[in-house]
Amino acid sequence: MHIETVGAGPDLVLIHGWAMHGGIFAPLTPLLAERFRVHLVDLPGHGFSRDDAAVVDARDWAARIAAATPQRALWVGWSMGGLVALHAALDAPEHVRGLVEIAESPRLLSAPDWPHAVAPNVLTEFGTGLQRDYCRAIERFLALELIGSANAQSMLRDLKARVFERGEPPMRVLVDGLRVLETSDLRARIAELRMPSLWIAGRRDRLISSEAMRWSSQQSAGGEFVEIDSGHAPFLSHPQEVAEAIFDFADRLPALTVPDSNQPGSTDSTLPHEAHESRAPARA
Repeated sequence: MHIETVGAGPDLVLIHGWAMHGGIFAPLTPLLAERFRVHLVDLPGHGFSRDDAAVVDARDWAARIAAATPQRALWVGWSMGGLVALHAALDAPEHVRGLVEIAESPRLLSAPDWPHAVAPNVLTEFGTGLQRDYCRAIERFLALELIGSANAQSMLRDLKARVFERGEPPMRVLVDGLRVLETSDLRARIAELRMPSLWIAGRRDRLISSEAMRWSSQQSAGGEFVEIDSGHAPFLSHPQEVAEAIFDFADRLPALTVPDSNQPGSTDSTLPHEAHESRAPARA
């Protein structure tokens, strides 16, 4: 698995979403690297890890990333990457100092008891479109991610160029990834989170609702909620606001007992972390 490390400071693991790669965070990475040692992951089958033939399994991916990165890092995951980060926080809490979920909820598809989600046919249509025309299906997905963002058309052009710069993920990885998104449901486990968590939602997001993320923050001890006036990818349209939300959250995490957090195996203290909710100001 390809993991690129940039910056200096406390460790931060950054995980991309479905069909993307670590390069998608280009607007956000240099901001985070001013304060953190950022570990940019290319998930198996994606980007520079596209030849990694591992089974598409969010829990397995989380375990592999945890084994390859320093302990007690701040884990930041976007969309499907948020699902991977959530598995790490639940299954290997000793590795996760704090959890930041960007545009991710514990269940993607709607259900009678879960109205704050997308209809099942949305992912079914994506899967069908992938089989017919990969590039067009991905472009539709990118356009959906940017709905509600300022300058969406120019951002879409830049995003399309960035998405394909590390090659195309194998079709198997994309189809299996959709299946993982369709079947995942971690709602019952959110209350098990042992570390502080920050849930960053896009107010105009058409895939992950703010209500689902607010609910998640309320179910987790020490959960925080921030809403940004963006679509599904707030780090593209509002990178400074996302970075500032992460900085503010990180500043209030329990202090590491080992001053050099770059040492694997670092542990932290057990100072309390208060629940907190805020709304990032909309960009003019």
